Amino acid sequence: MERTLVIIKPDALSKKIVGKVITTFEEEGFKIVAFKMVLLSREKAEEFYAEHKGKEFYEPLVNFMSSNPCVVMVLEGENIAQKVRDIAGNTDPQKAGEGTLRKLYAQDNRHNIVHAADSLESAEREVKFFFSENEIHHWEERIYKK
Repeated sequence: MERTLVIIKPDALSKKIVGKVITTFEEEGFKIVAFKMVLLSREKAEEFYAEHKGKEFYEPLVNFMSSNPCVVMVLEGENIAQKVRDIAGNTDPQKAGEGTLRKLYAQDNRHNIVHAADSLESAEREVKFFFSENEIHHWEERIYKK
């Protein structure tokens, strides 16, 4: 099963829509295998977004991502990286498709609710950035009766 990383950004916490974001992914059939809330230090945000250093949006992005906590989670599913990006929508909410998370909830290119890894290779690196292997849980779906 493939894995990807999703970051529910500080703006989603402020808007109190974390549950809606999680529900959207669960309703698509994705399995949450790791989950936690983190407050990125400026240094950690710089490290995570290092590939964008020198671009005009880098400093504002680092400032935003270290301004308040984020929820990070690892999802499992088939063709997961692409499907999660499709659900998230274009980073620019004005260009995002109808019904996508960013079309529904994002403010602009930076305050756009979620980060979604752009490939399985990026996802692997990003998952390791936030989670050790013992924080990722493999579990079986079961039906529990009342």
